[in-house]
Amino acid sequence: MTSPEDRGPEEQAGREPGQGPEDKPFQFTDKRKVDPETAQPRPSGEAAAGSAGDDAETDPLAGLDFEPSDEAEVDAAVLAAKAEAAEHLDALQRERASFTNYRNRSLRDQEAARTKGIEDVLTALLPVLDDIDRARQHGELTGPFAAISDKLDASLEKFGIERYGAVGDEFDPTVHEALMHQPDPEATVTTVNLVIEPGYRIGDRVVRAARVSVVGPQ
Repeated sequence: MTSPEDRGPEEQAGREPGQGPEDKPFQFTDKRKVDPETAQPRPSGEAAAGSAGDDAETDPLAGLDFEPSDEAEVDAAVLAAKAEAAEHLDALQRERASFTNYRNRSLRDQEAARTKGIEDVLTALLPVLDDIDRARQHGELTGPFAAISDKLDASLEKFGIERYGAVGDEFDPTVHEALMHQPDPEATVTTVNLVIEPGYRIGDRVVRAARVSVVGPQ
């Protein structure tokens, strides 16, 4: 027979060997309102019976109980989110269109300002260009002056400036200014027979019409 002194601390405390002082039998209480097997609501009596033997301890699974969400509320939330997204998309598209128009307008304004600047410089140089052209017609533009004149013409071409007007061109009142007219009974069209001052244009814009003498029918 084993004496109390020979028994272990667990046996002296009335516990089985290997059982700690805090170990208690685990009890699971099913408090779910919906039967997991039939997916049907449980009668209130069963729920009460399931919780009758519950002691002061709290069921760790009780916090997992949930009720199905209202489909109407979910649909309303989805529709509201879609409407808000549509508003943001519309605002973004309008801002993008506004920016595109502003960019195109800015590019047009820049090009117009550039053309106006070139036109102002050309207008200031017209007297010098006319003197160079007269010297060229009289054969007085030779040596270094001829080279300078060629460089000046090349520089004007880089900025899109075009000199026009030559003998034999058909007279066009939109680009020519007739200072003299000589009738010719045999002529069928009016043509340029003398260029008094050449014309200058930038692209399609005429800065100064060519001043010419023409010959044509009476």
